[in-house]
Amino acid sequence: MISFLLNPLYVDQLPKQEFADVSIVFAWLVFFNVILSYGMETAFFRFYNTESDKQRVISTATVSLFWSSLLFLLLSLIYRNTLSDWSGIKVEYITYTLWILALDALVILPFSKLRATQRPIVYAVIKIGNVMLNMFLNLFFLLLLPRLAQMDSEGFFNTIYYENFQVGYIFISNLIASLLTFVVLSPDYLKISWKFDFKLWKRMMQYGLPILIAGVAFAINEHFDKILLDWMKVSKSDIGAYSACYKIGMFMVLFRTAYTLGIEPFFFSHAANENAQQTYATITKYFVIFGSFISFFVIAFIDLLKLPLVPEGSYWVAIKVVPLIVLANFFLGIYTNLSVWYKLIDKTRIGAYISIVGALVTLVLNYVLIKQGLSYYGSAIATIAAYGTMMVISYQMGQKQYPIPYDITTLLKYLSLSIVFSAISFYIPSLRENYGVKILLLALFLYFIYRNEKETLLRIVKRKTK
Repeated sequence: MISFLLNPLYVDQLPKQEFADVSIVFAWLVFFNVILSYGMETAFFRFYNTESDKQRVISTATVSLFWSSLLFLLLSLIYRNTLSDWSGIKVEYITYTLWILALDALVILPFSKLRATQRPIVYAVIKIGNVMLNMFLNLFFLLLLPRLAQMDSEGFFNTIYYENFQVGYIFISNLIASLLTFVVLSPDYLKISWKFDFKLWKRMMQYGLPILIAGVAFAINEHFDKILLDWMKVSKSDIGAYSACYKIGMFMVLFRTAYTLGIEPFFFSHAANENAQQTYATITKYFVIFGSFISFFVIAFIDLLKLPLVPEGSYWVAIKVVPLIVLANFFLGIYTNLSVWYKLIDKTRIGAYISIVGALVTLVLNYVLIKQGLSYYGSAIATIAAYGTMMVISYQMGQKQYPIPYDITTLLKYLSLSIVFSAISFYIPSLRENYGVKILLLALFLYFIYRNEKETLLRIVKRKTK
């Protein structure tokens, strides 16, 4: 959410080379976020719903994450100069990043407990507060502070303003937002018993470690392309343009993320229901319907969306990757639905294997296609290929291990129609700027949904009017 909303500001304030630097650092952040949670979040949901002593689950998971986070912070701060030399990132940026990672890890369990205990309002208020504070600080440091310092050269604002420190201010904004979020949730640490059940922890780790492997593989699929592009000497200017245009695909990411936050606890809490499989199939169907519509809408109107989201025209050289990124994230959302089976039967290692396959597809295709001169377009192709492969493998294996009656014919109809209409809207030059045709196609797509889902829609309307 933050990167989506702040993208126009960064594009406006940073040259493409510095935008690339920020994107590469945040790619590394994702890796360490996964490592510091080591699957404990998903393990917590599983054991919270299956264990009778829920307080024991809370305290064991909290103690584990608390001490592992502090140990990471201590060791990484000691070796921050070594990390800086190895990564080529300035040591002050490394320091800010390490504190952000530790603080974010310390709020994993408090946030998870809010989700598990069905307190979405509190969860949303804190999350949105974090986003708003981060946005305000970015706006203050990048736009307002330089003007205040210039107006009063001897005043307070001049003492905290440094020229050409925009990247540093971005990390400081994140650090302050993470710190205050931790402060808000810190009373949670005073409410637990601080008892540690080693046997329970061992079981949680056995469940969670495959999630860690899957998370690392996911980070490779989602973010390693920026790092690989840098390692393979693609210009920082191209990496910056690619990273900025990539954010247009965040419409699908936001939809997928909001859905995932609510659906994972739902899957576990309904696992014992008699009609659980049919429920999962129905949910997946409507995810595909909404996702198909969103992906087509975003791709059809890319040239309008780029104006507010990527306001600097020099970045638009990479706009051709957006359709692939949108569809790739849609495939990932479908995979999230299809992956419920291995979590419910406690075979999370299978999810790790599938994610590893996706990561291998990402790495191999990135290497081959970048070497062939496709640059960031090769990275986009690798991303959609990886998620598509994971989606197909998960479906085929899931139907053997935990059969769910998905309406595959209907799902393929919506997906195929969305892709065809998207291709017509974006890749046919004569229609690229013909918004009359695009609106017509959009209306046809909505009619197709109505015709196929008419009975369900009418039932919903009748229920609302009662």
